[in-house]
Amino acid sequence: MTSRPAQPLATANPGQAENAPATPRADFLFPASLADALKRCWHKAAAPAEWNLPEVQFEAALARSVARRFADVSGQPETSAIQNYLETLHHADLALACACSSGSEAAWEFFVAQFRQELYRAARAITGSASTGDSDARELADSLYADLYGLRESEGRRRSLFDYFHGRSKLGTWLRAILAQRHVDAIRRARKLEPLEDEAGKERSEVTERAAATLSARPGASLAAAGDPPDPDRAKYLSMLQAAVTSALASLEPRDRLRLAYYYSDERTLAEIGRLLVEHEATVSRKLERTRRGVRERVDAALREGKQLSEAQVQLCYEYAREEWPFDLSAPLRATQAADPAAPASDDES
Repeated sequence: MTSRPAQPLATANPGQAENAPATPRADFLFPASLADALKRCWHKAAAPAEWNLPEVQFEAALARSVARRFADVSGQPETSAIQNYLETLHHADLALACACSSGSEAAWEFFVAQFRQELYRAARAITGSASTGDSDARELADSLYADLYGLRESEGRRRSLFDYFHGRSKLGTWLRAILAQRHVDAIRRARKLEPLEDEAGKERSEVTERAAATLSARPGASLAAAGDPPDPDRAKYLSMLQAAVTSALASLEPRDRLRLAYYYSDERTLAEIGRLLVEHEATVSRKLERTRRGVRERVDAALREGKQLSEAQVQLCYEYAREEWPFDLSAPLRATQAADPAAPASDDES
């Protein structure tokens, strides 16, 4: 069998934020049986010596991440579940966040060198710099640095925004979600302070259009108003994407859906699918690609028009799914598995 993504959109789409569950348990301790798993995480993190990051501090960050992930589980989570979760984390990004949070100048310099331009690009996409000017994007991106470095003190220690990164997503993805939320907060504040109509009684488009383009579906409190910044809305974006993908698959012709099921669920080769559907191997390949494009177009439309997501938010949906695809689409793909596979093939389309 040839290897391929487990789901039809897993690698076709570019572009995790994390949902904020209940308060994590501060007294979480790893069982001794996970010592080897913790060592593997530390080796994967590969923190440079100049960051001066102690292994015990990295393990404390892993414990916070696990406590956050299993906050809703009563009692101690299953050891196997914890181990599987640890394997999914972005260890190098978590180590960088830990080192920056602890005040390592070398780590901070590395972070700035690696992420400054990425933050500016993300800020331009979020603010729509073509209409608002690049200064707005730079102001939004630069506003993060003080909180990331941790100028604010709490209980005698410097409090860094990096403390709220748990490694479930890539660090760049998490930072973009924070930027998007801050931009939404700024729009909300502007809408409270500025009149929504001009002197002629018409809506102020510079307020309403930007709000409509970037306002997320979650009406939660702003980062500034909340005591602790919430994790990004990973679960909500993934739920929207799941609904859109399921609907798009349901709208396919039965034969197109069956072809996807053979390829992605059964992991059959193009030649095997061709024999089952009485199609040439090249025809199977063309039709799979055509179907994938059609599914992508339907999903895009559902997110932009149905969910009213901005371009940046749509890309985040895809990026979250690419990093960790949590959906089982076997059922919708196999909805026509009982159909007669030997039915005559339709005319070839290029």
